[in-house]
Amino acid sequence: SLNSVYATAVAGKGTCGTADCSGAFECNGAGGNPPASLAEFTLDSPMDFYDVSFVDGFNIPISVYPSGGSGNCSNVQCVSDENLQCPPELQVKTNNDTVIACNSACLAFNKPEYCCTEEFNDPNICKPTNYSQIFKKACPDAYSYPYDDATSTFTCNGADYLISFC
Repeated sequence: SLNSVYATAVAGKGTCGTADCSGAFECNGAGGNPPASLAEFTLDSPMDFYDVSFVDGFNIPISVYPSGGSGNCSNVQCVSDENLQCPPELQVKTNNDTVIACNSACLAFNKPEYCCTEEFNDPNICKPTNYSQIFKKACPDAYSYPYDDATSTFTCNGADYLISFC
């Protein structure tokens, strides 16, 4: 994810309005704090697996464009600003009331039916919710809940990847 609304970039320290790295300028592989739009990759195993995920919420539009590879090298385009469609109960706002991110229902409510945990930790039981369907409608190729693999995981062999944040 890309940190957004970054402030105070002094000597590698500062804070971000979303996807903050605990006050550091770089996350050092740990990932930013949610809510955050994610581009996820598993490379050379033996093929590349990639996806865009809003399971941990949304902060910026993000797309992945593979090039030069073989196989089912599909673009994953999510250019819609989900912050504009975010329900009030999921909104993350700045001090001046501007929506800068949208929590997932799991982050907002921490309930098993939204997080696919406990008795819902089964793809046959944990299904899309009204909240996850908001993300899915805007970005059909992105993960919108934990068991969204069938429509949201992509593979490619030997590609280069362009990741677009906008």
